[in-house]
Amino acid sequence: MLLPELREEVCRLHAELPRNNLVAWTSGNISARDPATNLVAIKPSGVRFEDLTPASMVVTDLQGRVVDGDLAPSSDTASHCYIYRHMPAVNGVVHTHSRYATAFALVGEPIPCVTTAMADEFGGEIPCAGFCLIGGEDIGKLVVDALRDHRSPAALLQNHGVFTIGKSAEDAVKAAVMTEDNAAIVWTARQLGDVIPISQAEIDSLHQRYQNVYGQR
Repeated sequence: MLLPELREEVCRLHAELPRNNLVAWTSGNISARDPATNLVAIKPSGVRFEDLTPASMVVTDLQGRVVDGDLAPSSDTASHCYIYRHMPAVNGVVHTHSRYATAFALVGEPIPCVTTAMADEFGGEIPCAGFCLIGGEDIGKLVVDALRDHRSPAALLQNHGVFTIGKSAEDAVKAAVMTEDNAAIVWTARQLGDVIPISQAEIDSLHQRYQNVYGQR
């Protein structure tokens, strides 16, 4: 079995999606790229999360061609691979249809950066890209185009859901969790009134501190 450790990691991380209420039934997927081989481990299509095993993860090349695995890969494989080919620093991609973030996508609206936690993690708004059909590279292209000029590791896809990226698959999962958490906070706040903006200078300061000072170094 190719890439047993990466398959184990991707399988383990998939449990975080239902645990954090980011997916329903079999929707959503995670992939990770192995920098040494440029091979990708990704969820098989249409398999329930509780039935996933390391062996059921599918390994593909960067063109989405299956290299190892007995199951068909995710229907989003081509888009994951497009992101990896065009964003060399990315080694993890997550796709969800999480409830509050997808609500923003359904009205074609970015999630504004109005919480300090969002400034920390995203350094600005979470952009909303356009609409396209599932199955090819088009979604991946929208994600790359949306994030090229943003510090955000997340993008919304109009009428669809959320894609997040990271230096690792775990980083991309964290971004997916934080996307939904902040989307829910912003939505709830808007029921009370207009949200209070944070200046870009303050967002920049918060982001710099979180990315370079916060935590163990």
